[in-house]
Amino acid sequence: MENIDVLLPYLGYIITGAFALGALGILASFQTTRMKIKNGYPLEGMWGQSLKPGSDKETAHRVTLLTQENAELRAELGSIKDRLANVERIVTDGGYHLGAEIDALRDRALEGLKDKGKA
Repeated sequence: MENIDVLLPYLGYIITGAFALGALGILASFQTTRMKIKNGYPLEGMWGQSLKPGSDKETAHRVTLLTQENAELRAELGSIKDRLANVERIVTDGGYHLGAEIDALRDRALEGLKDKGKA
C-alpha cells in the first residue's frame, strides 16, 4: 500500500507518457509507410503478403531502362574482353619474347666485355 501512495502523485505523468509513447509509435508507423510508398517499395501486410503490387507504368519503365542499361554494360564488357584478348595475344606473341631474348643476349655480351676489361 505504501508503494502505491508513493506513485499516486505521478500517475498523471505516467499515463500521459504512455499515451505519448503510443502516439509516437503510430506516427513512426505512418512515416515508415509513407517513405515506402514514396520510394517505390511494395507494401506488405501483417503476414508478409503484398498489399500494393509494384506493377505500375513507372515500375515497368524502370525495368525497361535497367534492362537497356544491362545490355549496354554487357556489350561494353564484351568489347573489353576482346581488347584484353588482343593485349594477351601481343604479350604472349613470339615477337615480344624475341625482344626479351635480344635484351638478354645484349646483357650477356656486356658482362663478357666487362670480364675482359673492354667495357
